[in-house]
Amino acid sequence: MLLLFWRTLLSGLILLPFALAIGPRISMRAVRDQALFGIMAVFLYLGGFALAIEQKVPTGLVALIADLLPLAIAALSQPVLGERLTQRQWLGTAIAVVGVLIVSFDSLSFGTAPIWAYGLTVGSMMVFAVASVLHRRRKTQQMPVHQSLCIQTLMGSVLFGLCALTQGSLAPPMTRDFAMGMVWLVLIATFLAYAVYYTSLRLFPVAKVSAAIYLSPPVTMLWAWMLFSEPLTFAMFAGLAVTLVGVWLTSRG
Repeated sequence: MLLLFWRTLLSGLILLPFALAIGPRISMRAVRDQALFGIMAVFLYLGGFALAIEQKVPTGLVALIADLLPLAIAALSQPVLGERLTQRQWLGTAIAVVGVLIVSFDSLSFGTAPIWAYGLTVGSMMVFAVASVLHRRRKTQQMPVHQSLCIQTLMGSVLFGLCALTQGSLAPPMTRDFAMGMVWLVLIATFLAYAVYYTSLRLFPVAKVSAAIYLSPPVTMLWAWMLFSEPLTFAMFAGLAVTLVGVWLTSRG
């Protein structure tokens, strides 16, 4: 929670002067709406997965459940948004899920975490799916991404800060590793990732945007091979190929 507090606080403070100086005047209604998205897409989503891992839910299982987000979004997009998936897109979704399972199979285990922690991972994934669909539904009332992300991260920092206080001090570890981690988490995992995702939700159907998330297991696999010399197996390459076919079927056209 301390890590997430500093990640969201620094992100919000860096964006704050730009949010105030660039873009339309921010109304209280907009602040309220974006604060709600901050609770869902930042605090409950990131915090839920962090708490599950803290409770010793295996990271491979957490990653697998997180990567099934597009399936939940696909199921929600028709009743909430009226965005009906074609038979080809449902086929592509099914194929992509199979590919994710193949890639993730070797890293899966159930561990010894309490039952509620496993439910927490599913709940966190579903909360982000609902937030994504609602974000798309309210696209005509959206503010610029830098303003919305500023409010969302500052809202998340307040809640993460309260959680971190129950575990001890809010003082950051004054280490090189922590500083490097913050640079990556703020610039890449927050600014770049959330900005690209929210911008894409404005431009494309939500199911098409979320389908790209199926590629995160094979991309993670390649990063682990390059950075940590983790082995690449035939099953991983097979899963990558299957996933690419599924994403292509879901996203083309």
